[in-house]
Amino acid sequence: SPPSPGSLCRTKPTDLVFIIDSSRSVRPHEFEKIKVFVSRVIEALDVGPNATRVGIINYASAVRSELALHSPQSKAALLQAVRRIQPLSTGTMTGLAIQFALSRVFGAAEGGRDGTANFKKVAIVVTDGRPQDGVQDVSARARAAGVEIFAIGVGRVDMGTLRQMASEPLDEHVDYVESYSVIEKLTHKFQEAFCVVSDLCATGDHDCEQVCVSTPGTYRCACRDGFSLNSDGKTCTACSGGLGSALDLVFLIDGSKSVRPENFELVKKFINQIVDSLEVSDKQAQVGLVQYSSSVRQEFPLGQFKNKKDIKAAVKKMSYMEKGTMTGQALKYLVDSSFAAINGARPGVPKVGIVFTDGRSQDYISDAAKKAKDSGFRMFAVGVGNAVEDELREIASEPVAEHYFYTADFRTISRIGKKLQMKICVEEDPCECKSIVKFQTKVEELINSLQQ
Repeated sequence: SPPSPGSLCRTKPTDLVFIIDSSRSVRPHEFEKIKVFVSRVIEALDVGPNATRVGIINYASAVRSELALHSPQSKAALLQAVRRIQPLSTGTMTGLAIQFALSRVFGAAEGGRDGTANFKKVAIVVTDGRPQDGVQDVSARARAAGVEIFAIGVGRVDMGTLRQMASEPLDEHVDYVESYSVIEKLTHKFQEAFCVVSDLCATGDHDCEQVCVSTPGTYRCACRDGFSLNSDGKTCTACSGGLGSALDLVFLIDGSKSVRPENFELVKKFINQIVDSLEVSDKQAQVGLVQYSSSVRQEFPLGQFKNKKDIKAAVKKMSYMEKGTMTGQALKYLVDSSFAAINGARPGVPKVGIVFTDGRSQDYISDAAKKAKDSGFRMFAVGVGNAVEDELREIASEPVAEHYFYTADFRTISRIGKKLQMKICVEEDPCECKSIVKFQTKVEELINSLQQ
């Protein structure tokens, strides 16, 4: 796996000063959490007299310098200094603390280096209160003197104060956590913020066979066109040509009465979301659709529709059966009929079944589930609501964890759709799929960053 941040993060020479609030509203065990956060950030830095140096100011009503920039800067010495800090437990003079940082700690007498182009001056202020003095003017002076200020607020902090202190752009310099117990969530952000020579590809600190792609503090491997990345994430294989992305895909959809009408509409959207990611044609993907409840009904066989538009229209038109849940009978139909050549399945083309259910089957599924897998079909099981996990696992192909999905709520089913698009695609022909996967990965990264 790629190296951990601290091991290969070269930090730009920085004078970094932590300004931490230990006023009486910060309980002793909470203060310990701040110390852990500070220690974690320090652990990831490239510290030393000519690299990054750390200073620490502890404040309440008074201000105390706990560590000067010119004190010994080995990692061990810094971490020991952090451990020794004790809370002051009085008022909250944040403005005074920033003034002290500016005039004393960043000053040349205490080892501050000149804020030339080569050196950054950074202050990280952690507070949970409303200052008893003004912070706006002193923060503006500090910023004008070249200090980049990050403001971290905790709990009942006054957000306006954080904005008055922080550098622009504010969304990168103001952070809020609801309690000290989760302040560690921010560790990663600051570890990355100080990582500059994170171009591990350039330094040769990687083990990619073909192409190394640098990201902050780490890297990933890629392959040249015409090759696909193997599952080890490092080596590459040449792509197969020809019928690469030929695929016979059949959806087996639960239309039992527990799937409410509005949810049935979401299931149709889910099917069409997956259809969207396929290349449909005689030579490429074919799609079939079977609905089941107490009985089994073929909506359309493989190959009946020759393009995406027609398939999607047919899916939208599908009406809802609304009876029991005979999943076993439906699986048997899939194996015996849907994937039979007489029903449009092509010999020698990979067969994929996506079984969708929202409840326990009223009949026996083991034999049919086993037969589907023994016949070499790749089976994905998607469960929603009251679906039974054991059944989903029984239907799913190996490795089971990659072939079954469950969500409590129909509304989140489109997220499963995204994952499935990647799974179905990647396995069939990595090369044909690359562009979809790149796009999907981008979308997933965006969604994840929004959820954080």
